[in-house]
Amino acid sequence: MRKIFSTDDVHPRDRFDYWMGIVRKAIIHNDAAPARRTAFRAELCAGSIGSVNLALARSSAVKISHTKHHAGQASDRQLFIFMPMAGSKVLRQFGRQVILQPGQLALIDPRLPHEGRFSDASEVLTLILDRHLLESRLGSIQDLTARLISPDTAEGRLASGYLTMLLSQAARLSSAAEDMVETHLLDLIALALGKAAEGKVSLGSSTRSLVRTKLYAAIEAQLSSPALDAEAVASAAGVSVRYANTVLAEENTSLGRLIQARRLARCREALADPGQMHRTVSEIAYGWGFSDMTHFGRRYKAAYGLLPSEFRRHSRKA
Repeated sequence: MRKIFSTDDVHPRDRFDYWMGIVRKAIIHNDAAPARRTAFRAELCAGSIGSVNLALARSSAVKISHTKHHAGQASDRQLFIFMPMAGSKVLRQFGRQVILQPGQLALIDPRLPHEGRFSDASEVLTLILDRHLLESRLGSIQDLTARLISPDTAEGRLASGYLTMLLSQAARLSSAAEDMVETHLLDLIALALGKAAEGKVSLGSSTRSLVRTKLYAAIEAQLSSPALDAEAVASAAGVSVRYANTVLAEENTSLGRLIQARRLARCREALADPGQMHRTVSEIAYGWGFSDMTHFGRRYKAAYGLLPSEFRRHSRKA
């Protein structure tokens, strides 16, 4: 994480205005009011994991309000995950309120109105991600916002621990490692959100969202097995193949196509990883469940525009 702004060198009367200018430019446009303007202090650090941006904000007490008048900005295409590292943060959206303590997480949709309040001497980590990265795993997220993801559950504890560790390790990862870590991080967050919403969300689309999460998790857990097929995934998720494909049809895919896409993505990560240059293309393909190299090469080129060997050569030159 690199420091991109601090109020330390700004005159006390200007600190809050400078801070909000940075926040509105780098993160989201909000209305805000500090508890004590002349005593306000803040610092912002930033980093990234693949396409997921990380922002670590330390600040004095402040209240924020995001209304319908703030719509139509870049953040509409994003989703935010908040996790305090120190102090607390109160969030409200869709009539729900959550009070986050260190290690607890919650999702907010910046496209829609919400309110927040930072405690004094707070330190809050914010994940800023393209909304399709979560919606592809969960479907509609409206019923999942402002719900507590607690480390009291195994899923919440894993998501919280993973995020905490990333703060110190993000800048040290290779590009290939970032792609893998990004996928793991998003899968963990999706699983934790699904767990937090169990028994609390409405039926219909939210039920499908939880099924979709289970399908993705089942695929990732067994992806390297050549025996993995639609029946095995549906069984692991506790649904029929027909229902699973109905849920995935909302994303214009199916169990078979999703299994293949995830295998191809894993192979692509391995082929681009300098640490795996000693492995042959066929070894990598067999390792991720492919059993026919001709089929693998054809599918890989259809997905990425190059044969696996051509992609590896390009990666070495990059």
